[in-house]
Amino acid sequence: MRQKKIALINDVTGFGRCSVTVELPIISALKIQVCPLPTALLSVHTGFKDYFMDDFTDRMTAYVDSWRKNNLTFDAIATGFLGSAAQIEIVRRFISDSPAVVIIDPVMGDHGKIYASYTREMCRRMRELLEFADLVTPNLTEACELLGAAYPSGGVISDSELATMAANIAAKTRGGRVIITGVTLDLDDGSGIANFIFDNGQIDLVTSRRLGGDRSGTGDAFFAVAAASWLNGETLPDATRKAADFVTKCIAHAEKLNLPWNWGLPFEEFLTDLR
Repeated sequence: MRQKKIALINDVTGFGRCSVTVELPIISALKIQVCPLPTALLSVHTGFKDYFMDDFTDRMTAYVDSWRKNNLTFDAIATGFLGSAAQIEIVRRFISDSPAVVIIDPVMGDHGKIYASYTREMCRRMRELLEFADLVTPNLTEACELLGAAYPSGGVISDSELATMAANIAAKTRGGRVIITGVTLDLDDGSGIANFIFDNGQIDLVTSRRLGGDRSGTGDAFFAVAAASWLNGETLPDATRKAADFVTKCIAHAEKLNLPWNWGLPFEEFLTDLR
């Protein structure tokens, strides 16, 4: 018996329930030790009007070197938001020297728009990281960017088009696994969310009903549950369904509490539901 360890590369934000602040407790609840590698320290996330940010780029190499000198190894390495081309290069060196499973969440944009902080060079460098990936979890905007493809009008896309996109992204990876997350569905009785799974040619679709509007940290909560469950041996469809169900419960409770969107998900209420 041995507890798994995951190196979690993402920003640490004090308020707003996103990034490491969300992922660490959720992955820990799923019995995997989380070892954060900060990319930045923020007081609140950038969805607030005023925020303090300390860029961690200049300290990341020394941080990783300390891990190496202490002979630390990890079962998995997961990447989240990366704030510069320099950070992407540091991460590339780190994961290329490790035999760990690599899970890449290419946090670059949403709703058809790339984040203002992302440059063309950063997008190119992010594509280069794919060769190390065993699993990639882009949303539709990020999937389009990884392929250099146009975002579909209104975010509407067919299953066959999703299958082609996922297969093309998978072909750039070493693991051949992709989850395209948060695709909007038009249902007869309302809108829904689909997560399209491609696992070395096997295709699955996990759907759930959309509740309320966007909330900060939703993708981080989904990623944490799906990634940890998959690392624990669940199939990608099962891990994805667990993640979608968990997020749905959290969103429903956030709506009940009438929380502002930028306060994130009250996931703490449901941590003990995770197994």
